[in-house]
Amino acid sequence: MKEFMLHIRNQGDAKAALSAEKHLAFIKECESYIDVLKAENKLIAAQPLVREGVVITQTESGWNEVALNAGNEVQVGYYHIRAEDINEAISIAKQNPEFEYVPTASIEVRPIKTKEQETGFEYPK
Repeated sequence: MKEFMLHIRNQGDAKAALSAEKHLAFIKECESYIDVLKAENKLIAAQPLVREGVVITQTESGWNEVALNAGNEVQVGYYHIRAEDINEAISIAKQNPEFEYVPTASIEVRPIKTKEQETGFEYPK
């Protein structure tokens, strides 16, 4: 099995338009999705991200710190999963409840490098 990150992205606070009942239904569907992935031994970790934070960059003159603009597209969570290949990882991502509740949702599916080929260094888990 290979490891993949599913980066969940949304436009601003896309779920703010959901009623309290709809938002609760969304949360419960996410919990069910997580339970299925755990039962299939496909899930390593999954967590939502708070829509606040700082983006840091380094320039020749020093550090820049800019508050995260939650009004733009932001990463709102992630799933760290196991899959046989990228096609299976994509299939898992397509089942995410985010798409049912948030039309602007997108999921970036990325393989994770667990070991450096040149040095044999294994990244910690």
